[in-house]
Amino acid sequence: MTDTIVQTFHPLDPLAENEFKQAVAILRRDRGVDGRWRFASMELEEPSKPELVAFDHSGTVPERRAVIVCFNRDSNSTYKASVSLTEDKVLSWVCLPGVQANITHDEWLEAGAVLRSHPDVVQALHRRGITDLENMLVDVWAYGDAVIPVQYRGRRLAWSDSWLTTPGGANLYAQHIKGFHCVIDLNTMELLEIEQGNPLEFPAVMAEYIPRHIPERLRDSSARGALRPLQISQPEGPSFTLRGNHLEWQNWSLRVGFNYREGMTLHKVAYNDHGRVRPIAHRISFAEMTVPYRDHCADHYRRTAFDIGEWGLGFMTTSLELGCDCLGEIRYLDAVLHNSKGEPHTIKNAICIHEEDNAVLWKHVAYDGSAEVRRMRRLTISFHVTVANYEYLVYWRFYQDGNIECEIRATGLMVTTAVTDGEPHPHGTLVDERTYAPYHQHFLTARLDLDIDGTHNTVYVSETEVVPTGPNNPYGLSLRQKNIPLRTEEDGKQDYNWETQRAWRVVNENVTNGLGTHPSYKLVPGAAIPAMFDPSSPVLRRAEVISHTVWVTPNHPGERWPAGEFVNQSGPGLGLPEWTAANRSIENTDVVVWYTFGIHHVTRPEDWPVMPVDTASFWLKPVGFFDRNPALDVAPTASEMCHGAGGR
Repeated sequence: MTDTIVQTFHPLDPLAENEFKQAVAILRRDRGVDGRWRFASMELEEPSKPELVAFDHSGTVPERRAVIVCFNRDSNSTYKASVSLTEDKVLSWVCLPGVQANITHDEWLEAGAVLRSHPDVVQALHRRGITDLENMLVDVWAYGDAVIPVQYRGRRLAWSDSWLTTPGGANLYAQHIKGFHCVIDLNTMELLEIEQGNPLEFPAVMAEYIPRHIPERLRDSSARGALRPLQISQPEGPSFTLRGNHLEWQNWSLRVGFNYREGMTLHKVAYNDHGRVRPIAHRISFAEMTVPYRDHCADHYRRTAFDIGEWGLGFMTTSLELGCDCLGEIRYLDAVLHNSKGEPHTIKNAICIHEEDNAVLWKHVAYDGSAEVRRMRRLTISFHVTVANYEYLVYWRFYQDGNIECEIRATGLMVTTAVTDGEPHPHGTLVDERTYAPYHQHFLTARLDLDIDGTHNTVYVSETEVVPTGPNNPYGLSLRQKNIPLRTEEDGKQDYNWETQRAWRVVNENVTNGLGTHPSYKLVPGAAIPAMFDPSSPVLRRAEVISHTVWVTPNHPGERWPAGEFVNQSGPGLGLPEWTAANRSIENTDVVVWYTFGIHHVTRPEDWPVMPVDTASFWLKPVGFFDRNPALDVAPTASEMCHGAGGR
């Protein structure tokens, strides 16, 4: 169901179509930004916390501002602007020497078209016996500083991979043209270089995943049997309320945002604790995604993607479909973005909001056989992105007992490379005839601006200790919990420890709960994978955020991007290592927790030709935030919905 959502204004609402148009018009009028410029990014300049407090308390509307990054193709110069939509004027206009903005989707399309039709490319492919260029995909990748060819430094560059679809097939990533790569200037669309490599005859692979292209023996489902309908029905509608971008459900309240870089963002997350609305998080989102391919060969050594900083999750967000992506009584939110001309466009159904049954919430059967049981309902807010060959499905889930779960599912098509008969492939797994998929890792960094019962918090590392066997612990049974406050940014660089079940608690020491302790939320780590890089590796130095599971910093509005604001063609030491060098205090202040987790993808034949979802998740759990189980007041399931012992 997609009934009309009541629209209300809030200062955190994402930019609307008319605001994109206004911002572009202001820069064209006042700064001469003509058609030779590209608009790399535009987003809302979010109001500060004091401005939002003033709006909530007195209705004072803060100035509506947009942040714009654009670049002049002719001069290869990048500018960052702050524009007042309220006052219809430019507030700041700054040139950023040596900086390359994110690559735009328009550049990706244009570069692919140029390379497919370039006579030098056509001739080089003909020498390989490849003449059907209509079925060739040119996939353009960004550069990191360490691998930029010396002769092209200072230019806006990209490098390309090329792929052929199997004749009559649909998988655009079926056959990698091994060793064949182009270097292109994205400003001029000039082909700078062709890396020819050593031609290799294509192996006979079965790379298809659409039924009509799959051989009969592989799509015959008679042995599996048909699935009977499974219907989810909420005849009275959902239990949540959506007004504009404001969402309320089962004591939870929050605002849903969206921008080009992070995709979906969540704001002002709070819980109504028996009439007292208690803040938990001011803002939570994903701030970077780093995907290094762990294969040094000529085809893969450049292949480290920063999908958020180099491209933007928002730009790659796809429309969701009822019955396929989301089930049940659904409400959707659209998202407005723009192309490189600054023209706005709308992604329909970009965000899905729905409830899910999740088995039992709590239960106990007494000695007399009587039982109390409550089923668990959870609220799920999701969006999906297609990043070239991969899909990432993002789910934030809110539970009736105060828990918050973040889950990422990765699926899509793996990158593969052909080898000769008998050729070793130590950095990947054989997935088809003479075809291997290189090992790689998916690192996601969540930016968690938590405000537990207020803005002044302290983060504690929380670990379980084994009490030594002795007179006070004769059977070696006792455990104790050790909680150590993190007082400086150096303390805040933390790594996961399985042996002590290390976790991190965000505590408000200025507030006391009914038990006389301080309320907190615990970051329960999941999918905390190690970086596995030599410390001197230029990839690690460029993505130093992945060297620690957790970083803690004092909140600063300019510190949003853990690998640096401008990641395209970036060098080492940007973002978190740069900020934390000051070793600022993180005690009893407004803190941000940066959590890196992900998928250590040792590829499998079962991931080919399309990958079943792999899942990574973490939790935010209340610890002393409530005095007891906050789900005691959840109503039991109606008796007519429960089948007795004699039921079917």
